[in-house]
Amino acid sequence: MCNFDACIVQMEQFIEQYRNKLKYTPTAVVRSTRDEIQWNSRLIGIKGPRGVGKTTLLLQYIKLKLANELDNSLYVSLDSLWFAENSLLNLADSFVKQGGKYLFLDEVHKYPNWSQELKNIYDDHLQLKVVFTGSSLLEILNARSDLSRRAIIYTMQGLSFREYLMIETGADLKAYKLEEVLTGHTALVNDVLEQIKPLAHFSKYLRSGYYPFYLEQPDVYIMRLNEIVNMMLEIELPLLRGLDVGYVSRIKQLLFIISQSVPFIPNVSKLSDKIGIQRSTLLGYLHYLEEIKLTINLFKESRGISKLQKPLKIYLENTNLMYAIGSEEVNKGNLRETFFANQIRHQHSVSYTAKGDFLIDGKYIFEIGGKDKTRKQIRDLDKAFIAADDIEYGHQNKIPLWLFGFLY
Repeated sequence: MCNFDACIVQMEQFIEQYRNKLKYTPTAVVRSTRDEIQWNSRLIGIKGPRGVGKTTLLLQYIKLKLANELDNSLYVSLDSLWFAENSLLNLADSFVKQGGKYLFLDEVHKYPNWSQELKNIYDDHLQLKVVFTGSSLLEILNARSDLSRRAIIYTMQGLSFREYLMIETGADLKAYKLEEVLTGHTALVNDVLEQIKPLAHFSKYLRSGYYPFYLEQPDVYIMRLNEIVNMMLEIELPLLRGLDVGYVSRIKQLLFIISQSVPFIPNVSKLSDKIGIQRSTLLGYLHYLEEIKLTINLFKESRGISKLQKPLKIYLENTNLMYAIGSEEVNKGNLRETFFANQIRHQHSVSYTAKGDFLIDGKYIFEIGGKDKTRKQIRDLDKAFIAADDIEYGHQNKIPLWLFGFLY
């Protein structure tokens, strides 16, 4: 554990590193998530999978909103080797004694006692505001330190199609509520088409536009995405959920099967035999894959799902994963359904339905298809809609698929 003077010396090193990061943080494009966060809260958590831009979000907020408070703010990544021998609690205490007001902690899941020490920091330093980020697997409720009553938690995901279009074209595009899309999609499409042609960018987004790092080195995007998947499976799941590392290759095999399906309807008994994992263990791993944001698992009910309950359909979490884990030849129907489920589930519940493809918020049924898709399968259903690919305009309950990428 560091003494006060040693903490001050280390804090100065952290400040130098953080100022350098800040210097090179771009601010031309800021995620809409920033405006959703109540930054005045004393304890804020931001969860999300690797690569969606959590670190950039923190640094952009500091650079754009705390420019006059840089001397009172500190950004630290908890994967620093310094924390192997030193306490976050002591660092926070030294920071406050030096006049610190804003503490930003990245990758807290790398620090073993993070939740208990965050609770203590929150309780002991009433004037300090703390923002922390971590894996999608982050648990804020446990027996020793219940942060759920203290922290406001936000979940961050990859770029929406709308955000991607704003980056690619510079257009100022509004996000819409689902009800606006369902009742007034023709007018909304007119507004969008006055600025851009969305279908000209749609295929590229589906392949390589979900994770913001596509901007850095587009030629190696798929390779980097595969590296992220490997880190999730080989490091995060064993560390945070006790995944047997000996099963990682079989989990990769499972993800490949899902990526090639139309979509994947699991027969758990046959699947456990095929990849050599016991049924109960496999069901637990399917649950963890959704937790870590590698899959979307559909059930009849979207609440109270047990980790030993069998999903009725499984998709990869986003379309880019289909190209990274699978191959360049993806199933078009699966691609469309994966896009729809990914974009809508950020703010809405998505459940299995026997008729149609998806049940949204327990009341809207959607059938996903191409431009020639008819209402045949949902003809007798109330509040039923078609999300159709390859069309600019819709008509009545037939809505362009791409427009569901404007929900956040």
